[in-house]
Amino acid sequence: MSEVHATLRLLATTDLHAHALGWDYRRDRPQSGLGLAALAEKIATARAGCPNTLLLDNGDFLHGSALGDWAAGEGAGQPHPMIAAMNALGYDAATLGNHEFSRGLDVLERALDEARFPMVSANLYALDGRRFVQSGILIERQIHDDRGHPHRLRIGITGIAPPQTAIWESARIGGRIGVSDPIPAATEAVTDLRRKGADVVVLLAHTGLGEATEQPQMEHSAQPLARLSGADAIILGHEHAVFPAQSARNGALLHGRPAVMPGFHGSHLGKIDLSLASDGVGWKVRTRDVAVFPTAGAARPRQETEDQSRVTAACSRAHRATRRWLGQAVGQTTQRLHSYFDLVSSSLALRTVAAAQADHVRRRLKGGPLDGVPILSTTAPFRTGGRGGSTEFTDIPAGPLSLRHLVDLCPHPDTVVALAITGSELADWLERAAILFAQVRPGLPHQRLIREDVPGFDLTLIDGLSFTVDVTCPPRFLPSGDAAKGGSRRIGPLWRNGKRVAAEERFVLVTNSFRAGGSGGFPACQPDRVLLDDGVETRATVMNFLANGGSVSAVGAEGWRFRPMGGTSVVVETGVGALDCLADIAHLSPEFLGPAERGMARFRLRL
Repeated sequence: MSEVHATLRLLATTDLHAHALGWDYRRDRPQSGLGLAALAEKIATARAGCPNTLLLDNGDFLHGSALGDWAAGEGAGQPHPMIAAMNALGYDAATLGNHEFSRGLDVLERALDEARFPMVSANLYALDGRRFVQSGILIERQIHDDRGHPHRLRIGITGIAPPQTAIWESARIGGRIGVSDPIPAATEAVTDLRRKGADVVVLLAHTGLGEATEQPQMEHSAQPLARLSGADAIILGHEHAVFPAQSARNGALLHGRPAVMPGFHGSHLGKIDLSLASDGVGWKVRTRDVAVFPTAGAARPRQETEDQSRVTAACSRAHRATRRWLGQAVGQTTQRLHSYFDLVSSSLALRTVAAAQADHVRRRLKGGPLDGVPILSTTAPFRTGGRGGSTEFTDIPAGPLSLRHLVDLCPHPDTVVALAITGSELADWLERAAILFAQVRPGLPHQRLIREDVPGFDLTLIDGLSFTVDVTCPPRFLPSGDAAKGGSRRIGPLWRNGKRVAAEERFVLVTNSFRAGGSGGFPACQPDRVLLDDGVETRATVMNFLANGGSVSAVGAEGWRFRPMGGTSVVVETGVGALDCLADIAHLSPEFLGPAERGMARFRLRL
């Protein structure tokens, strides 16, 4: 029998984060180039070009926008808008990312019940023995070859989540969900699907590219997964990046396997075409073609297409309710709150969140055995550009505040946790946070200050302390939290209220559940150090603080600064709105150097 040939097309989304519609809820206005609805026409066009097509999602679809927040809270009794949108587009399967757990298992399980498509994960499992989601599935399809003749094709689909999910989401899933090492779990699941008769196996890997060498519990494990799992095609994500950078067959192969990472928030649609051949016994993958299509840049139709209308209709009621919910008044601010310089100086925006957290813990501990113990508070800079570019900054004018502004200040549903910590551990906490900075050579100009391989939110600094950061020294810690070689120290002596902090002094440190659960390996983030964990969200503490007239003063002597170095300058990029706020970092003698990529602005700072 002569060979027959057919094409299987895989369409993929990843890291949608509840961006069903192209809407900026922080600014309450349309947002072009993002959202599942904006991808609907591209999905329809790609399906029309190949009769044998599957639409798959790679995880982190349920939470991450105000729409998802509303669905998990105010709209908990109604259909989840993100699931409704995905149902409307006819997804064939999806895997779970780490953020699927960010609002707890009850919200996730309701969403799983509503989905009209299967969810898979090879390395997530219920610790009580109940079935949570399937390790893998077989989808049997009748496909047509290039002559139009029908054939049976069995497609296996499995997926994995980062093993750190158990740490990041411990407050939500502790004791109920386990996460195993993704590489052996995926390899076993692919083998099992082959044994069950899969002709083709697709791995939905909620992971980034990472290193080529296999290591236990890798967060970013795409390369070893491509080499070891045995899957025919791999969908990637988690990093909020795009791979390949442009359509290219060879450039999109990892160890000979086709792979695609289609951005985030609906910014891109990924496509993998597998050219299959069969001699009547089984199917073989002969060639692969990989492409990534951006949502932005395409001509917008004068009116919604039929496919876009289906998505819009599925979640329009929830969208309207979310906008009303965000409009409720929560307080006032007498000063502009922005995040343009969160990575280089203390800011009023971060200090407001820190003060609200500390106020909450102080009220809870009042009258107890810890009443009077000094309380310090940590905050993480979330809106600092990153892959979101110039739109990913907080900029709240002085005046009335609504819940929309609190979502801007506190984008994640983290809860407040208070830890017992010593003075020496405070210093190590700050050393771990300061790994964000590149090592700078004294006396040289125009040096890059911010490392690109460390997320901005790792700069989880401590409000209530004064200290300097010496960026001429190498970091004391690695991103894992393990000590680096050499024992270097960047953080100078810690001062509080004009008094030097002693190593043995004891404090209450307020942080969020993400950090307290152990993410990033910060010191004292252990169960036996928890002094308060009442499940109150950071956002709620800020709302209560502002409603009770709470405020913070402009940064004076308190706060952190870089150790002065004559003749040394660094270059940073931030939002163009920073041009109106340069007085906030006058001590760094900022100089505007011109525009940068993604709508950013470049500045020189003198250390």
